Amino acid sequence: MNSNEKNTALYEKMAAEQDTFRDWLKSQSPEEVLNHAYEYTVREDIVMAMEELELSDKQAQALLDSPSPLADVYRHFEKLETGYMDVIRESIEERANEMHRAKEEQRAAPVYPHS
Repeated sequence: MNSNEKNTALYEKMAAEQDTFRDWLKSQSPEEVLNHAYEYTVREDIVMAMEELELSDKQAQALLDSPSPLADVYRHFEKLETGYMDVIRESIEERANEMHRAKEEQRAAPVYPHS
């Protein structure tokens, strides 16, 4: 199996693993679904990234050898420190600033009481 075929096989294995996870999740209570919403979303992103990612033969084979490569990658990702919350805070601040500026511009606009 060449590198491209291994990457394709890995993508298909991860997509099938996600399908199984999705089916399990759909059978759970709404509360349990909410408990796994973040995990589901990150796993979807991992599968989407695998569509275009080209791993080396060794990398692809190492993940293919795992019974659950998607869960393995998710568990690794879950332990990483990411700037996700920093991005959220920056988004809130930037949007608040934009809205404040728009309000100030609206207040500063001249009002003509007569036509």
